[in-house]
Amino acid sequence: MKLIKFINRTMYKKFLKRIIDFCIALALLFILSPIFFSLIIINAIINGNPFFTQLRPGKNEIIFQVIKFKTMNDKKDKNNIILPDNERLTKFGIFLRKTSLDEIPQLINVLKGDMSLIGPRPLLVQYLPYYNTKEKLRHTVRPGITGLAQISGRNFISWEEKFKFDIEYVNKVSLLLDLRIILQTISKVINRKDVAVATNEVSEYFDAYRKKQFRNV
Repeated sequence: MKLIKFINRTMYKKFLKRIIDFCIALALLFILSPIFFSLIIINAIINGNPFFTQLRPGKNEIIFQVIKFKTMNDKKDKNNIILPDNERLTKFGIFLRKTSLDEIPQLINVLKGDMSLIGPRPLLVQYLPYYNTKEKLRHTVRPGITGLAQISGRNFISWEEKFKFDIEYVNKVSLLLDLRIILQTISKVINRKDVAVATNEVSEYFDAYRKKQFRNV
């Protein structure tokens, strides 16, 4: 029985998960296309460029460009220096973040194979030197739009807890686990539970002090 479970999990992780990701992402883009294109138009009017892109590490630490809807404008001060993030976050951007609609363009990343629907969230490239050996396991799978950490508290849990959930997911990835995460994610989005709207463009941000504090490097 354990051997059968192992084979099923291995087959899912190596082959079926990618096929399911592609099919679901394609279907969702088709279903959400009216919303998707409406948000592109509205965001283009408000922010100019409707999309925010940024380099992130994916599976095997291969760098890719994550795509989101832009939630900030590009306003600058009198010295032509871009204003702080909290001064550039628009009301429409807050709405996009609260409803998680800013994540829709990442379905394109899923189609391309950069991301999965479910997996550890892709963090910033500059964080790579600060992971310990165990935490590096989060990069042995494709990063996800949502994941175990997101349904377990999202922005209200510590970094240590986030990494713990990421590694737990890597070790237990299965079809049933992914289905549970998807259903709980939908529930949290509908109920707007565990949503904290960060005032910076990257909600995954943490400063150098915290990196030193728990990276011990």
